[in-house]
Amino acid sequence: MALSIYLKAINLIYNQIFKMEYSRESLDRQEKIQNLKDAGVICYANNYRGKQDIRDIVATNESEYKDVESLMENGSKKSFKTAGRLMSSRGMWKLVFAKLRDHSGDIQICFMKDKVVFNTWKEVVNSIVIDNEEKTAYKIAEKFCQVWDYIGVEWELFLTKHWELTIFVNEFQILSKAIRPLPEKFHGLTDKESIYRQRYLDLIMDDNSYNRFFLRSKFVKTLRNFYDKNTFVEIETPVLWNAASWAAAAPFITHHNDFDEDYFLRISPETALKKATVGRFERVVEFTRNFRNEWSDPSHIQEFSAIEHYATWWNYEDNMKFTEEMFDFVFKNIPELSKEVDVKDKQGITKRVSFQTPWQRIDYIEGIKEVSGVDVSKYVIWDEAKLLSDIKSAWIQFEWMDKMVVPTLIDYLFKKVLRPSIVGPAFVYNYPKTMQPLARQNDENPSIVEQFQVVVNGWEIIKAYSELVDPAIQKANFDAQAKAKEMWDEEATSGDDDFVLAMEYGMPCQSGWWMWIERVFSLLTEQENLRDVVLFPTMKSEKQGEAKKED
Repeated sequence: MALSIYLKAINLIYNQIFKMEYSRESLDRQEKIQNLKDAGVICYANNYRGKQDIRDIVATNESEYKDVESLMENGSKKSFKTAGRLMSSRGMWKLVFAKLRDHSGDIQICFMKDKVVFNTWKEVVNSIVIDNEEKTAYKIAEKFCQVWDYIGVEWELFLTKHWELTIFVNEFQILSKAIRPLPEKFHGLTDKESIYRQRYLDLIMDDNSYNRFFLRSKFVKTLRNFYDKNTFVEIETPVLWNAASWAAAAPFITHHNDFDEDYFLRISPETALKKATVGRFERVVEFTRNFRNEWSDPSHIQEFSAIEHYATWWNYEDNMKFTEEMFDFVFKNIPELSKEVDVKDKQGITKRVSFQTPWQRIDYIEGIKEVSGVDVSKYVIWDEAKLLSDIKSAWIQFEWMDKMVVPTLIDYLFKKVLRPSIVGPAFVYNYPKTMQPLARQNDENPSIVEQFQVVVNGWEIIKAYSELVDPAIQKANFDAQAKAKEMWDEEATSGDDDFVLAMEYGMPCQSGWWMWIERVFSLLTEQENLRDVVLFPTMKSEKQGEAKKED
């Protein structure tokens, strides 16, 4: 009685301070935990060595199976050992059947009265005293091992009369007691926000979700193997930068207290990787986390994973070949992925996409001109008024266009008129030089840069270009971007004097390449929202969401 009052008081305090509410079942679970602890049971173990994966147990040769009648008469020996989460439990007569799950799969387990012992962590016993009442090991299994608890078992195998492979438990141990049961809403959950906020519950209940994230790990590992095969060196570069260089994107800003300076979370590791090529590295790659302070929608997240590499002596055409070889390697080594996938574009229209190589090639300038009549190669950095007028004359409108400078206007024009028509995968190349201040101009046509991006039914997944390595031109481009930023173009690229300094010591000719991992993996697994391939996506705080609802 006193314990029950104590637990209710604790629940009230938690509810007031942390806004955590406990159900009747949770309170009952906490009471059972306290009872076990009072009886000397360790409810939260610090290890469980010798565990076998359930997948390997299921693959055990049938010669290892025991006769069920012999087991029920004589019990089992400690032949095998595993651990996992209890997913279900039901008692019938002198037996308790339960489902045990680990990272590799599920298996049925069976406790039999008078044929099982309990490991308290301190000793192995046939019974313990709880609330002045003796509880047998079987009763502990039946009443104190609850669904969602982690337990360890030692056992032998047998087949039930329904031919289900089952563990006949000889000895069991509580490894971690669950206070909360799975919320009822998580059974057949369709509320995406709840899934993203409590992904760990989604992984428990949805095999498709768990397998997708397991596959993502394999996907990234395969990409690393491909880079290793092609003699790239993986390096790491800073996340905090003095300048928000490289991409047309708004940065996250933070303050370095010790230096008393504002810093930026990196938009891209580009300039640091290119500095490494000055220092003798010929092929460098980084599996990176990037940050862009942009809008949120199914195809945009502010923190994301990417791969970026730089290969000296290459140009962008070498990277086209490299890209096709990479995807061929991925499909060859990950049979779970198909080259034929259904992809929805930004308007929700599904098209069948084949990643069979070689891929289509589309001229950026000629493509925009063909569908809009606007020749974007004719505009330089301060021609925004003329470009804006020509776009409007073609009866084309998009949000915030009156506040954009030339590079951003051209980018949004492409996204409006050309990108939606590309099924791909397609290499879109030949960009106007105003679009990319870090890219190299074409020697035969200085009005364009040697750049490409890969587009798949409206999704931009890869960018690459022959790198600009002339420090004088690079500085001039940075200066032009600085003026654009003064005109309130928050996506204009900031200058980076230290990067220019490195170039002045001599930077080898090279081609850089960048791929958004979540976008690519979303396409290959036919997911419509990037958050479905991000294990723990960034979410707005629940308190802020509740405040906005009240407003």
